[in-house]
Amino acid sequence: MKTLWYYLFKILIKFSLFFYTKKIIVKGKENIPKKGAVLFMVNHPNGLIDPLIVTTNNPRTNYFLVRAASFKKPLIKRFLNSLNLMPIYRMRDGVKQLGNNAEVFNKCYDLLNQHKALIIFPEGSHNHKRTVRNLSKGFSRIIFGALERNPTLKIHIISVGVTYQNPSIYPSNVCIHYGTPILANDYYKPKVIHSEIKRLKEAISSQLKTLSVHIPLDENYEKTLTALTSKNVNFTEIEKVNLMISTKTIIGRTKKMNYVGFIKPIIILNCIIPWFIWKYIENKIEEFEFIDTFRYGINTITVGINFMIVTYALSYFYNWTTATIYLLSSLLLILLYSKLHPIPAK
Repeated sequence: MKTLWYYLFKILIKFSLFFYTKKIIVKGKENIPKKGAVLFMVNHPNGLIDPLIVTTNNPRTNYFLVRAASFKKPLIKRFLNSLNLMPIYRMRDGVKQLGNNAEVFNKCYDLLNQHKALIIFPEGSHNHKRTVRNLSKGFSRIIFGALERNPTLKIHIISVGVTYQNPSIYPSNVCIHYGTPILANDYYKPKVIHSEIKRLKEAISSQLKTLSVHIPLDENYEKTLTALTSKNVNFTEIEKVNLMISTKTIIGRTKKMNYVGFIKPIIILNCIIPWFIWKYIENKIEEFEFIDTFRYGINTITVGINFMIVTYALSYFYNWTTATIYLLSSLLLILLYSKLHPIPAK
């Protein structure tokens, strides 16, 4: 039953993301092993929408480690657990809470031993900066702990780069790039464990820097980012952009005309209550990285409910033909706006 619920929810999310994003580009999908223990190591630029986009464009049934703060309310905890999400505790959650990680790590060992797939965000937190940050070493505890329990187990690590064209606006292009597998067993040497952890982190970090847009976080970061955005580069063309950064030769694009701008007021008028709800909540969001997450989640729910209410009302007062025409035309307007609206770089 839990598996059926997981796949139904995955289909629902994938369907809603189709309307929410302009385009989701997936590269390197052939690198994902069809069977066996896998640890997906994903960079984390954009809040909770990152795992949704990755898992709906991944053929494996995935289990996630997410920050424990999301599990505070019992009802939400139950819902997240039903979707294979597990809490990971950090220092900011309190020193006493760190002891709870032992149980979570044991679950991870068991999942890998059962040849399941885990998704981890090794940077430890989200950040919108276009740079690959230092990786925490928590993932190595999971990998080497599982191998310590079962030395014959094969664990493959897949680095995953996630890059948005502009996560601050709707819609946005996203590129997901799966790297070539790294066999964790090659780094499991108990006698020199610390040096091997460092070597493994360097291997994963190196891959992530080629799988996502990486601007070195130094004194030239803002200058480089400004140059790229002013030239309106396509950040989802990762290889080209990283080459521009390394060679300091930036080739821009001409800004496209917005031929569907007139659709936005129609959509807002049609979804006026969801729009007011979103604007009220938007002003209360403190972290930039959560704007896209809340915009997607809140609008998916409120707009969906709005369409159901209006469709039912039209069928009640008129007929189902009128109601169906309204629903399909409303969805078509959102689809046209999402797929044809030009996206500036940021």
